Amino acid sequence: MAFNEPVLTKRISTDPDKRKLHWYDDYVATGGYSALRKALDLQSDEIINIVKESSLRGRGGAGFSAGQKWSFIPKEKKGPHYLAVNADESEPGTFKDRYLIDYDPHQLLEGIAICAIATQCDIAYIFIRGEYHKQAKILERAIAEAYAHGIFGANGILGSKHKLECYVHRGAGAYICGEETGLLEALEGKRGWPRNKPPFPAIAGAFARPTVINNVETLCCVPHIIERGPAWFKTMGTPSSPGPKLYGMSGHLNKPGVYEHELGITLDFAINELSGGMKGGKYKAAICGGISMGVLGTDQLDIKLDFDDVRFRGGCLGLGTAGMIVMNEHTDMVLALRNCVRFYAHESCGQCTPCREGSHWMRKILDRIIDGYGKIADLDMLMELEKTMGIMPGTTICGLADGTAWATRTFINKFYDEFVARCPEQPAGAARSITLPVNQRSRTNVYTPMGSNTR
Repeated sequence: MAFNEPVLTKRISTDPDKRKLHWYDDYVATGGYSALRKALDLQSDEIINIVKESSLRGRGGAGFSAGQKWSFIPKEKKGPHYLAVNADESEPGTFKDRYLIDYDPHQLLEGIAICAIATQCDIAYIFIRGEYHKQAKILERAIAEAYAHGIFGANGILGSKHKLECYVHRGAGAYICGEETGLLEALEGKRGWPRNKPPFPAIAGAFARPTVINNVETLCCVPHIIERGPAWFKTMGTPSSPGPKLYGMSGHLNKPGVYEHELGITLDFAINELSGGMKGGKYKAAICGGISMGVLGTDQLDIKLDFDDVRFRGGCLGLGTAGMIVMNEHTDMVLALRNCVRFYAHESCGQCTPCREGSHWMRKILDRIIDGYGKIADLDMLMELEKTMGIMPGTTICGLADGTAWATRTFINKFYDEFVARCPEQPAGAARSITLPVNQRSRTNVYTPMGSNTR
């Protein structure tokens, strides 16, 4: 592994006081759009093969091969092809794409143009999170500059035969629209409900036409691969997870922020070398890539932050977005899990019963445990519920329920004693009750023989 210099953040100063937004002239002066000119001399298949050879994996969460995804787009063109850029960065703990847009938007636009050449796309939509007001304005201005300098527009990309239009489409703040087919539904002006697959977006995506969907960071990697080659890209990272990666470090850290390094660094390195070490106490746990990936335990500082080690040795769903939420020894893991599950219960689109009902059921159980009325059987029920939700057991359309399940599974398995301590055993037949003032009856969990209800 050899990470010697910044790649994605080479134009962004490590000193916050010296950071500035790079517009078109600054971008071109530092080598910008040279990869696009190089790509115009290549055939579409050649570009796809270069990206395939680099083993670039998606940086949006799933870690799927970007080149392979591009290759699924039909070669025989019978109508418009679309590119949907997923900038709906709603995963808690994730803010890396915002960082790139804040300071280097043309890097994304160059990646979009190269991807469009490779997949014969006619229109690109940047679907940006509704809360990113400033970033949406930055992209609008950067796109206007790109049109003015012939990157986009009816005259073709830099005067070539490849024509590309590009638009910013703002979301409305729904987490579920980060799921690719939920994003497509919202892009078409509908409610953001994920679609059943097949058909997959590469065949019938936006407006029922072939569509590529890529994350912001993924597309920002593409110009560097075209410019410097797949062999260079694979000198960083691990054999199965090559290249640079942005790590969004937050939580109990001395220097939270976005840091670039290669894939495969250890969690200990990310905390102590990149983020200045723990704040307020010793390390206890870390959510490794957004809360949907699960949590790494106290004894897992040696886990490599790549797409495989986090999954197979770390016991998590994957690296996800590499948005780290690091927790110190004073963190209450029961409260932390309740916070995660409450988020998913709120953000469930309601289309699938196991997710809609299961996430709310989990939240109610955790509320009861925190209120002091938990039982050991509640933990068994939580573990039973998490095994029945999601794409993996085949009960839901999208992976939101899997996120709920993996958070629940890893929190309870790795910090079981903390959960047990909140669920004291009761003598057989014993009943516990509380007296409620009239003005609290609408919002207090009341213990009944059937469990905790809200009256």
